[in-house]
Amino acid sequence: MYDLKIKGGSIVDGTGAPRYSGDVAIKDGVIVAVGECGEGARQTIDASGAIVTPGFTDIHTHYDGQISWDEELAPSSIHGVTTAVMGSCGVGFAPVRPTDQTRLIELMEGVEDIPGSALAEGITWGWETFPEYMSVLDKMPHAIDFMAQVPHDALRVYVMGERAVANAAATAGDIAEMRRLLRLALDAGAAGFSTGRSDNHRSVHGEWTPASEAKGEELAGIAKAFDGLGYGVLQAVSDFNVMQGDEHFDHEWSVLEDMVRAAGGRPLSVSTMQRDHSFRQWRKILDRAEACAQKGLTVRCQVAPRGIGVMLGLTATFHPFMGFPSYKALGDIPLAERVRRMRDPELKARMIAEKSEPVAGDGSKLPPLADFFLANLDMVAMRLFRLGEKPNYEPTVQESFAAEANRKNVPVLSVIYDALLEDDGKALVYFPVYNYTGMNLDTVHEMLTHPLALPGLSDGGAHVGTVCDASFPTFLMTHWARDRAHGRIPLERVIQMQAHDTSRYMGLTDRGTVAVGQRADLNVIDFDNLRLRHPTMQRDLPAGGQRLMQRADGYVATLVKGEVIARNGELTGARPGHLVRAGSR
Repeated sequence: MYDLKIKGGSIVDGTGAPRYSGDVAIKDGVIVAVGECGEGARQTIDASGAIVTPGFTDIHTHYDGQISWDEELAPSSIHGVTTAVMGSCGVGFAPVRPTDQTRLIELMEGVEDIPGSALAEGITWGWETFPEYMSVLDKMPHAIDFMAQVPHDALRVYVMGERAVANAAATAGDIAEMRRLLRLALDAGAAGFSTGRSDNHRSVHGEWTPASEAKGEELAGIAKAFDGLGYGVLQAVSDFNVMQGDEHFDHEWSVLEDMVRAAGGRPLSVSTMQRDHSFRQWRKILDRAEACAQKGLTVRCQVAPRGIGVMLGLTATFHPFMGFPSYKALGDIPLAERVRRMRDPELKARMIAEKSEPVAGDGSKLPPLADFFLANLDMVAMRLFRLGEKPNYEPTVQESFAAEANRKNVPVLSVIYDALLEDDGKALVYFPVYNYTGMNLDTVHEMLTHPLALPGLSDGGAHVGTVCDASFPTFLMTHWARDRAHGRIPLERVIQMQAHDTSRYMGLTDRGTVAVGQRADLNVIDFDNLRLRHPTMQRDLPAGGQRLMQRADGYVATLVKGEVIARNGELTGARPGHLVRAGSR
């Protein structure tokens, strides 16, 4: 007798093959039959009218601190993700000396907009080395599986101390010790090594991240830790010195390519997006990845399925009036009273006539670009949109606040002001920063459909007051495989991308397809009725911290190792998830 049978579904098996009707049978957490499944089962799930897919592997999350206190790992776990990879962008919490715990919290808070107070109160610690970190996490049950990459910033601080944050060059001894510690972590099953080289990444005090200016010799020297290993990946985020021209792009790419060579050719994934001030850079990254393939090197491009941006609102980390004197006088009072007062026409007239005071700088969670945003609202308003009850992530320029202000012949700040007060002050404004230069997602389509692309950059667990992109898997299915008027991607390919391709990239061969012998990590989805809900702010982090949560309708069931962890969009309390050690699958 089977433990569980999923009956009557349309199976999209993750290989890219056409869907077909059939049952899926599970025993001891493994798929034991697909198609004709004649035996009885202790439990059944009716999948009539639904699709049955593999669970999704998200290769870019930031649950590194949250995972030590949170068993659910939502919102990823309610969007079909059954394996999450953390330790992205070079930030994380191991290895760490007790004296450096606060420093790593400040880095994570600044880079990834996770409340420092929540991290300080919530992280259980109990580790120093990276293998110890993995062992501590592995003892705690979770809803979904997870993998952990070694972050460059934490490694550098552990070895170099104060010199790491002063942008000092690593000595040969420093590099050798970082290499040794990385190898210990890889031998214990770490998923790989990540580094962050973005000027937009700062600590909560506005300091550069420790690894942001690391020399090529350091990266290559550390990467030699992969020598002789048949598993493990590299991950990098970089601005490619975008403001400094092609010569600097070429140099930065050479640094990353040398790191791949030093790692014995282990795969590298690079964050890839369209930036307004260098709107063709993404093509150069893809071209260089193709050139690497011709040299026998594997470089994949992590691509987001929609605009990479932020949500603004009175409940969010940032909104356009937060630096205005009249608003600052109200900022600390409860939302309902704040909204009541802001509906006073006299206050509105006074506020929109004001100029913003600086909001970024030392001690601010906001990047320096926040002040540029506030100083150029008329220009920025061309890319500010209501998110809507049914979120629209590909709005037209005619739907922008700038266009609305023009139609109404009112100041654009008046339109923004009124929009922020909608839904009793809980409304959110969408501001796509990257991937939206052409005011549509045509460029994203080109990136997503490139053979070297991997869906990624969801940042699950990060930017909790401005972003909820852990919903990317759902958006990839609804927008690209069903709803977009043109340029759709076949559903079979979409599932293959975020289940099979991401799993195999991480070296996971035991999941990612619906096939006999694979782990029973599965989704049952009412695809015709799958939809994203409007994000909401909830205050459930430690120390009263808040975060955006976005739910979806249409997930009939999500299974991890044959156990139903979510049913109809709600977690069941099942905890079959554990640490996945690289090299063991």
